[in-house]
Amino acid sequence: MLPGSPEILGATPDESGTNFAVYSAVAESVEVCLFPQEGHHKSVFRLPECTGGVWHGFLPGCEAGQLYGYRVHGPYDPWNGLRCNPSKLLIDPYAREISGDFQWHPSVFDYTRDEDGELDISQEDSAPYVPKSVVRDRRTGPSPAGPRIPWVDTVFYECNVRGFTMRHPAIDEAQRGTFDGMRHKEVLAHLKALGVTSVELMPVHAFVDEHHLAELGLTNFWGYNSINFFAPTSRYSRHDGITEFQDMVRALHDAGLEVILDVVYNHTGEGGYLGPTLGFRGLDNRTYYRTEPQHHGIYVNDTGCGNTLNVDHIRVRKLILDSLDYWATDMGVDGFRFDLAPILGRRPDGFSETHPLLMDISNLPSLKDKKLIAEPWDPGPNGYQLGSFPPRWAEWNDRFRDSVRQFWRGDEGKSGELAQRLHGSADIFESSRRRPSASINFVTTHDGFTLLDTVTYEHRHNEANGENNKDGHSHNFSSNYGVEGPTDDESINTVRRRQRLNMLATLLLSQGTPLLLAGDEFGHTQGGNNNGYAQDNETGWLDWSSLDSDPDFFAEVCKLLRLRHDNRLLKINDYVHGVLERDGSTIGIHWINVDGESKQSDEWAWSRAFTVLIEEFPPEDDRNAVAILINGDTEDQQLKLPDSEASNPWKVTYSTGGDDGISIDGLDVNLPGLSLALLECG
Repeated sequence: MLPGSPEILGATPDESGTNFAVYSAVAESVEVCLFPQEGHHKSVFRLPECTGGVWHGFLPGCEAGQLYGYRVHGPYDPWNGLRCNPSKLLIDPYAREISGDFQWHPSVFDYTRDEDGELDISQEDSAPYVPKSVVRDRRTGPSPAGPRIPWVDTVFYECNVRGFTMRHPAIDEAQRGTFDGMRHKEVLAHLKALGVTSVELMPVHAFVDEHHLAELGLTNFWGYNSINFFAPTSRYSRHDGITEFQDMVRALHDAGLEVILDVVYNHTGEGGYLGPTLGFRGLDNRTYYRTEPQHHGIYVNDTGCGNTLNVDHIRVRKLILDSLDYWATDMGVDGFRFDLAPILGRRPDGFSETHPLLMDISNLPSLKDKKLIAEPWDPGPNGYQLGSFPPRWAEWNDRFRDSVRQFWRGDEGKSGELAQRLHGSADIFESSRRRPSASINFVTTHDGFTLLDTVTYEHRHNEANGENNKDGHSHNFSSNYGVEGPTDDESINTVRRRQRLNMLATLLLSQGTPLLLAGDEFGHTQGGNNNGYAQDNETGWLDWSSLDSDPDFFAEVCKLLRLRHDNRLLKINDYVHGVLERDGSTIGIHWINVDGESKQSDEWAWSRAFTVLIEEFPPEDDRNAVAILINGDTEDQQLKLPDSEASNPWKVTYSTGGDDGISIDGLDVNLPGLSLALLECG
């Protein structure tokens, strides 16, 4: 083996062979093991050089497609955080492809336990039970640019590749659950008809099932258990995950849709210190993971998943940045949603929005036109950081979800909170000089009840997860409206349907950036399971027949999205308090009580009916205006619109109550109970 180069980490082939380079500051030597496509016979080569902690070597004749893994010789002292064990085959952190399935077997653990519970080194070879890294060519150039949807026009659609396609009747059975299924013409047609702009895919990085799920006969459905940050999971591919992912992205781009990836750079699938050794732990445990300062054998567990990536280390930051660059350039994605994002800004003394990693992500050249979205909480100390991320970042806004659910189910004193959310949550984001688009508004996501379940169940029903219904959220701000679960009572079903529309209308007519959960547009249910991470079955897979059972509901959602798209007053990219002068126009947002007057501060505590008036006075044209009328009471309400200077009368553009009961007499509007209406003039 020749010395090779330390410059490019991973396995990099050319016409004469492959350069291998992997980081381990604690290793005494590193071997690369080559495997045939079938069987376990292998060739072993020692990497001859180490430069700055990077072990490297060039193997002539080694071609793309070769299976390989690493073995690390070095200190084994678990209680001091040193976990080198050459009997464990390790996945390359920079592998672009991973071949084979992970199997739970005693050999995947780097230890055995003696009678006193002490960890002794395991000598059993793990190679038959762990996936192999694959040598892959890099693309010669960047992928074509996506549609680059302006933030103000963006509507996210969160979905799981497998769950979205497994039961779609138009998709060939062999393509279901795959990247190929995601680019099926009927899938693209549905997304375009709906009117969303950006498909946010749940994790696609290679991941493994948790041990307790394997023991229960379950699998990880969501994918938040990564073992590599470059390779697409083989679960979503038929033959070649890289090519199939790129083809999917190209098809979505051709349809005018962005692709956003949910990425998990906060922990790995190796779990706690008693978890399996698959890669990072065996390469350089104390580099890749945060450990307790006084006891390096114990992991800091700010993720709640057993381990936490050590983003204070420059090599870990480089790994994350290189991964982002790869997915943005070679794979062509348009943005990233960062799971448990406060981890990326955590220092030993707490979260910092100026952490080097957050700054590096914000300034990475390949991400300059990409969308950056934080899930702004983690389970660690002071982990709730909503509103605290740097200026380029948007954030999932769970306060929007909670406010909308609480208001519409009838909780007292929530009108003022709802108004803040309708306004784009200026109380959260404006102080950091961000725009309303920084607030990613949602009512439901993968984590929690579906929209239909939010109005069908008051309690979680997670028995199928095998944890005695103790997992998942207990505070869902949901209501069953009289019966727990499905019912034949038409009066209850009518209220449930109305409330689903109320919440979706509130979402899509609010300032900020809306996010829809796949399936909510046609009534997907998980049977009351609000933590479907282990439900890779018909519970988690979308039932597309629901689309046929109530096509009018889907049509209503499409109409709301068209209204948002067509009326720029519903997506103002500035915070407006009272009146704002912009580009020669005057824009105003006013909060109106039932008497047509400015709503007073003390009224928010008790009144559940109000109007949001948004108006624009262009320099030469008549006023344009919209009025969003909200009635959270169960009884009809009479709402008076303010005096209009427009030459055109108000007209009802949309109502969650349909045509029943709503009427306009001049400036007087009768609004049915539990309903929302959009009026326009100009």
